[in-house]
Amino acid sequence: MATMTSSVETCTIQVFHPTAEQLLERRVRGEYKEMPGLRLSPRQAARLWSIDCDRCADMLDGLVRSGFLRRDRNGLYARSHGDY
Repeated sequence: MATMTSSVETCTIQVFHPTAEQLLERRVRGEYKEMPGLRLSPRQAARLWSIDCDRCADMLDGLVRSGFLRRDRNGLYARSHGDY
C-alpha cells in the first residue's frame, strides 16, 4: 500500500499602502512627465493640486533635491533635463 504525504508551502505577502505624501508625489511627477514644458510657481502648484502652500513648497523642494525638478531664476518649478 502506497503512503502519500504532502507538504504545504507558505508564503508571505506584504501589502504596501502608499502614504498621502507618496501619492501626491506620484501625481506631481506624472503631471510634469505628461507636460514637459510645465512651469509653475509654488502658489500655482498649490492651487493645481489643492494643497496648502507650505506642504506644496516642501514637496516641490524635495523633488528639486531628488533631481526631478529644478527651480528657474523666476522661482518657477520645471522638470529637470535628466531621466527620472
